[in-house]
Amino acid sequence: MSSTPPEAKELTEEEIKAAKAEISEGVEDEFEDALEESKQGPDSAGNFEVTVEELSILRAELACEFPEDYNYLSDQYIISVASKPYSKDPTSRRPLEYTMEKLTNVMEWREQAGAPDLIDLVHLANGPETAPEAVEQPERLAEAKAIANSLNTGSFYWHGFTKDGHPILWLRTNRKPWYPDVDADVKALILLADAGISCMPKHITDFIVISDSTSPPPPNPSFMIAMLKALVRGYPDRLNMLISAPISSIVQFVMKLLLPLMPGRLSSKVNLMDSEAVIPKLEEVLLNGKADIPTYFGGTADHDKYYPEETVCPNRGKGCLKFDYFGMVERLEQAKKDFEAKQK
Repeated sequence: MSSTPPEAKELTEEEIKAAKAEISEGVEDEFEDALEESKQGPDSAGNFEVTVEELSILRAELACEFPEDYNYLSDQYIISVASKPYSKDPTSRRPLEYTMEKLTNVMEWREQAGAPDLIDLVHLANGPETAPEAVEQPERLAEAKAIANSLNTGSFYWHGFTKDGHPILWLRTNRKPWYPDVDADVKALILLADAGISCMPKHITDFIVISDSTSPPPPNPSFMIAMLKALVRGYPDRLNMLISAPISSIVQFVMKLLLPLMPGRLSSKVNLMDSEAVIPKLEEVLLNGKADIPTYFGGTADHDKYYPEETVCPNRGKGCLKFDYFGMVERLEQAKKDFEAKQK
């Protein structure tokens, strides 16, 4: 009997090649940067100095090219990208032109994905269908409702920080639908990613994902490839670590599908763990250690208090949004303030 999960289908070599080409289009050097594993720069993290003047040059060019969205990239993130060793010569820093090209790719991807406007769709979905903007834009309302429906599953949410200040995106795979709306799910993830990035403490530029992978749905290659494409092209250097537990045949199949499509530096950040090994790892990573381990990992922190299953969620406004998106952002902002206050 085959160990392949039901409804899962392995990609052919041709499909893998086509998917990798789609994911890496315009960002081919992301895959070359896998060669940067050894520390080459002069500081302890292997990075090079970026001067105030160089940061100002990059910031000014971004403001000129993307006047409505340039503030999305923090100074710290721009410095993080600019300070890395150059893939073609790891003993030197990335040239400013190269850094600008990478940042421009991110901003152009955001424009194409409609990232800056997604929060407006959440407000639209949270309002009445009789509102003028809803009545006058039925297609936009349909898109807004689809994104709200994706959020309503409560399968992804931000909650808390790690000991060193990385916001945590939690994934509950048992809440993911078997037949996802790929476009809406990816847009919901973009929306959530932007929310988490906006709540990062100073000097933090990346986040952590922790996945409860107890009962994942059958793998959907279209969704996984679209999600990976968004991560590689829209959020380079944003993932600090992914922890997934427990290990199952479906999780193994997913990784077998995704690993050949990932840049090397991204695949090295994935940690698959069994149910026992993940507990000390969570104690090590989470801000308050054992006290922050959620109930579904055997701990005492009740995430369902804030992010219950959709069937018991009330509507948050006059529309179809049930997921507490705005409460999530408020809690993360407060957690950020509390974290920063403790660092002083």
